Amino acid sequence: MNSNDLSNGMAIKMDGKLFLITETEHRTPGNLRAFIQIKIRDLKSGAFYEKRLRSGEHVDQVDLDRRPMEYLYAQGSAFVFMDLESYDQVELQKEIVGDLQDYILPNTQIIVCWCDGKAISVEFPLTVTLTITDTSPGIKGATATNQLKEATCETGLKTRVPPFITIGEKIIISTTDGSYRSRA
Repeated sequence: MNSNDLSNGMAIKMDGKLFLITETEHRTPGNLRAFIQIKIRDLKSGAFYEKRLRSGEHVDQVDLDRRPMEYLYAQGSAFVFMDLESYDQVELQKEIVGDLQDYILPNTQIIVCWCDGKAISVEFPLTVTLTITDTSPGIKGATATNQLKEATCETGLKTRVPPFITIGEKIIISTTDGSYRSRA
């Protein structure tokens, strides 16, 4: 595969190790040659690395098995998922699921990526809808200003919202940075 075609969530093999791409950026500095800057996670050790690839360089892609699974509940530092086809339950550790508990409620379907019979990552949706459980009251007439106030969602995620948002409202939140997008 060409390095220009790399994207987030892909699995690649480099130096005999399996890596998951967490971030890609195509850069063209001034009068120099273009290159691809990637952040990768070693799937065995969990360590993160940054790597610079030449534009057009060949990279070995590894196919992932993407299975829809249902997130059931958290148990200590593990998260329990159920396969929707076989109904088998699997425990995944925090290193694999990341910030799942901040964005996903129990009994929600998400995609779990598998490689060689082992779960390696979870694909989050781009946005989620959550209910506000705690926030300060809004200021009358503050709709035209660009001020934000602190709010807590039903999952425990803290985010900044406009002053007109009240307790009990459903809002749309970006899973990339945890920011408020709009009312649901």
